[in-house]
Amino acid sequence: MIKQLTSKKNLNDAYERVYRNKGSAGLDGVHITGLKSILQSQGKRYIGEIERETFQVSPILGVEIPKSNGKKRLLGISTVVDRVFQQALHQVMQPIFEPDFQQHSYGSGPERSAHQAIAQSLENINSGYRDIVDIDLKSFFDEVEHYILLELIYKKAKCKPTMKLLRSFLKAPILINGKLHKRKKGVPQGSHLSPLLSNILLNELDKELEKRGHRYVRYADDFSIYVKSEKSAKRVGNSIYKFLKDKLRLPINREKSGIRKPLSFQVLGFGFVPTYKKGEKGTYQLVVKPSKWKEFKAKLKYLTKKTIPASFEERIDRINLLIRGWINYFRPASIQAKLKKLEEWLRNRLRYCIWHHWKKLERKRKNLIRLGIDQEHAYAWSRTRMGGWAVAQSPILRTTITIKRLKMKGYVSLIEYYKR
Repeated sequence: MIKQLTSKKNLNDAYERVYRNKGSAGLDGVHITGLKSILQSQGKRYIGEIERETFQVSPILGVEIPKSNGKKRLLGISTVVDRVFQQALHQVMQPIFEPDFQQHSYGSGPERSAHQAIAQSLENINSGYRDIVDIDLKSFFDEVEHYILLELIYKKAKCKPTMKLLRSFLKAPILINGKLHKRKKGVPQGSHLSPLLSNILLNELDKELEKRGHRYVRYADDFSIYVKSEKSAKRVGNSIYKFLKDKLRLPINREKSGIRKPLSFQVLGFGFVPTYKKGEKGTYQLVVKPSKWKEFKAKLKYLTKKTIPASFEERIDRINLLIRGWINYFRPASIQAKLKKLEEWLRNRLRYCIWHHWKKLERKRKNLIRLGIDQEHAYAWSRTRMGGWAVAQSPILRTTITIKRLKMKGYVSLIEYYKR
């Protein structure tokens, strides 16, 4: 297995993947642009050390990033060289372990997606499984016990040098706020290996749920079990809690875990509401959870902030990128009505940016005339004491800076993109 890991093709593929992903420099300060020259000059030495089991993994740089709930998530940033060998290790391990992953695990592999997980949740609910055991694993990536994970991997990958390299990556110390911490458990988030390793461990949970005949959905460490009564949900919840604690040594977050009904259940940013269309009474449809709408609007508000030093075209490009990503993800939900309302607000924000960009009174007057306003009204509006936001919502800009003109500048309509 180690020869497969260090093969020229595997390492070239790993380098290409790491380079495409870009990312920040690790603890040694070496950026992705310097990776190629390092591998050209030191690559053979690194390969020899890996095969002889003497390769020294560098410490990880710990970086805290804010979460939407106000808390922080710790990411581990490896050096660019270590990232190449992590990716190389991932590439030889994945074909070995992925065939064993269960049907209702959707967080691994090119043909698995969050949309499939959400669709399966909806199908379970609409099939009458409406008592949901919602379990939140407490700081999952920090709590993974190395010895349990390594034992599971060794059963299939009985290659000593490969296991030594993997153990080195797992135990690499992490620098947090200038202090180096040893790591006796946990898989650093942000690692090229962490998604695969988490799925290898949680596949044991999937197999247990399959053995018991439960309906469930798992995406990475986010999972839920669907049963037909509250009594069954309590029994299943207690049993699975014991399995996680005793077999996998994974604690659960009791505050965030519980038994839910569809209306109080949310998964991967989606919620569920009943629909009473003819012939569909008693079924549920997908909606976007309120916090995701709030985050989306906040990001749009930032990108349309009048003081951002960017041209209108640059601003539009950034907005379009955000719109496409958000709508593509939440397209399965019922979002058209809210998108329409949000789009009206967004267009006014763009008009406000344009009005602010014109700045000088005479420039405003001339631009209004170019847009078809007569001399008298152009003069009056250019000298108005109304605030910029009020002007943006007024007929003078809504009838001149029209949707058609915004589209000519590259603006993508939220509704039109959603309907594609």
